[in-house]
Amino acid sequence: MNKDLLKPSLTDLIKQIHCINHAWKLSQEMEDNSHFLAIRLRDLKSRLQIKLLKNFAPNYVYLKEDKDIESEESIYGLMLVSPINNYSDVAHIPIRVAKKMLSEEEISHFSKSSLNI
Repeated sequence: MNKDLLKPSLTDLIKQIHCINHAWKLSQEMEDNSHFLAIRLRDLKSRLQIKLLKNFAPNYVYLKEDKDIESEESIYGLMLVSPINNYSDVAHIPIRVAKKMLSEEEISHFSKSSLNI
């Protein structure tokens, strides 16, 4: 098995998350949010975002609550410390999902409020 698939680079992981996010949004347009494909893509995006945080935060990416976007629930933006391939963020993750997948200590460690950014 190719170990690059198990431990992708920062740039590759960012690209993967953006591609899956785009596919998830397209699947929502074609079907709806409860369609099995939309659910699988959403869950894969979240798992990859958590992997990104665990492998690259807080040096390259951090969590920041996004209060500027209209959403049904509170969300974090995964923000890049410096733009990579013209991306300044790595999509959004609901705060409820982040709390389910990360400890409070991890969330605090990965959050902008605890960083000098």
